[in-house]
Amino acid sequence: WYVADAIENSGQGVAYAKNDHLGFSVFYLWNGSRRRFVPDFLVRLSNGKTLVLEIKGEDSEQNRAKRSALDAWVKGVNAKGGFGAWSWDVAFQPAQIQDIVQRHGLNA
Repeated sequence: WYVADAIENSGQGVAYAKNDHLGFSVFYLWNGSRRRFVPDFLVRLSNGKTLVLEIKGEDSEQNRAKRSALDAWVKGVNAKGGFGAWSWDVAFQPAQIQDIVQRHGLNA
């Protein structure tokens, strides 16, 4: 499990869960239809943030639409307040995961 090892070895991941049957999803529009996007991981960072982490091999227009909706969701939940601080990122290569977790964990 490369992702788990990368999160644990980052020094910034306190807890994490594969977003499978957790009920966390973000809605987005694609070709005029409302669709549901289920990001891959939720990571609690040492600075208290929750990082929504998506793992992708190749990018596409649909994936960019998903990330745009996720970006809007994170901005909205952070602006609303009361749910802690959230951030999001995407890794296109396994080697990026540890750096992503470290970067978000160090930023306040």
